[in-house]
Amino acid sequence: MAEEARVHVTMVKKRLRDGSECRKCADAMAQLKQRGLWQRIDEVVWALEDDPASPGNQLGARLGVDRAPFFVVRDAAGEHVYTSVLRLIRERLGGSVSETTLAKAIDPDDIGGI
Repeated sequence: MAEEARVHVTMVKKRLRDGSECRKCADAMAQLKQRGLWQRIDEVVWALEDDPASPGNQLGARLGVDRAPFFVVRDAAGEHVYTSVLRLIRERLGGSVSETTLAKAIDPDDIGGI
């Protein structure tokens, strides 16, 4: 458990031009809260839709991620990026997520090319 204490989880959320939070970001936050895991998120960084210099957009550019939400887990082994809240829950936060649930969570907008 001592190593677990050294894990730092950052959630990058997108704020739209109208000031609202993106739907997928709200859904991810709800998943974490429903499972009692929201307190495991150490930091929230915003990617502003109309500001490429915003901290979330800068972090995404550095890590090669162009969709929100995403999560950055920093631990003794380095930095790990998760673009799926369910994979983060299953692989890093100790929650159980079935393969069926993971498959149902695939968004058709995330499949395919540009």
